[in-house]
Amino acid sequence: MKTIFAEIITIGDEILYGQITNTNSQFISSELDKIGIKVSRQVSVSDKGNDIKNAISDAETRADVILMTGGLGPTKDDITKKTLAEYFDSGMHTDEKVMEWLHNFFTKRGRELSDLNKMQALVPDKCEVIYNDWGTAPAMWFEKFGKIFISMPGVPSEMKNLMTKKMIPKLQQYFKTPIILHKIVHTIGIGESMLAEKIADWEDNLPQNMGLAYLPNYIQVRLRLTGMGEDKEELEQKMQLQINTLLPQIEKYVFGFDDDTLEQVIADLLVEKRKTISTAESCTGGNLGHLFTKIAGSSRYYEGGIISYTNAIKIKLLGVNPATLDEFGAVSEQTVREMAEGVRKKMGTDIGLATTGVAGPDGGTNENPVGTVWIAYSDENKTIARKLTLVNDRLQNIQFASLLMLEFTRKNMN
Repeated sequence: MKTIFAEIITIGDEILYGQITNTNSQFISSELDKIGIKVSRQVSVSDKGNDIKNAISDAETRADVILMTGGLGPTKDDITKKTLAEYFDSGMHTDEKVMEWLHNFFTKRGRELSDLNKMQALVPDKCEVIYNDWGTAPAMWFEKFGKIFISMPGVPSEMKNLMTKKMIPKLQQYFKTPIILHKIVHTIGIGESMLAEKIADWEDNLPQNMGLAYLPNYIQVRLRLTGMGEDKEELEQKMQLQINTLLPQIEKYVFGFDDDTLEQVIADLLVEKRKTISTAESCTGGNLGHLFTKIAGSSRYYEGGIISYTNAIKIKLLGVNPATLDEFGAVSEQTVREMAEGVRKKMGTDIGLATTGVAGPDGGTNENPVGTVWIAYSDENKTIARKLTLVNDRLQNIQFASLLMLEFTRKNMN
């Protein structure tokens, strides 16, 4: 079955200036992926006719579907519609259905339909008008030599509605597309290159219709297995067999699959084991607590936390022995153990977690340079601490330490 390729063109100076984030391309790509259309390129261009035409012409040499967003408003800088008419050597006409929609749209809002707004109903003769239920600018569908050109408004809510309700069904009717499936394996505690070495033989022996991608993010690496076929159930089974073959080689690094997050995995474990948890944070400054509370229903297991940023609070609220701080310092195994035990007892939870360290960019010493972090896990049977040697960036150290604390918790709960 022929692979259908798509390219996405986002139009607007505001994207190039960095004034807005281009979320449209991500959404369009994810929707196309669901129906087996492969996005091969994403491009952003300015609100200039020649730039738009050049981008379309360039995409046309490679792609079967070219999708555009932006430049369909009523103001003078919105020139996409006029440019498309020129590109397809097309005249323009007023679409009466769009005009009726515009009258109703403005009347319901108690506003007058201006001459400028009426221009929204002017469309190229050679396009199929796709009516926009959520806004004033219609979308357009052009066909040329078996290729499809789609232009949609840049407003994300309007584009999403048009894409899911109208464009996707039309594309599915027009093209016979393969099934594309993804399976994600989430790992932590192993670098990308070491992971690649461990699974090299498995990767080399994947079937021709499957491919692997490494997606590193902070201290995690996602393995994305992508398969293509014509029968969804058969493809699903064959991909799962490959995953089952992979897992014994890297099982100790795997914490979840597909849409799992580390914080959700911990949440599920706590609920399953009917355990409660609390946090004592110094260098992570509440980020660990945030990871727990971002999960809906976290009050079932997360009792609360103490941000013990100073030694005084460590002593007063967590019961850390002043002698421990004097002898070993705040960034030490002894202190972090007492913090974890202290918050567990203070909050009356089954598990207590603690973090203390030097996040940076200053505050480091020869003994404890920036990036030195201690984490601890405490329950009724044990208290275990671990030293982390992280990086020279404050925000990354906060994020890394929080995630590694979650992973430390997962391993010690099992």
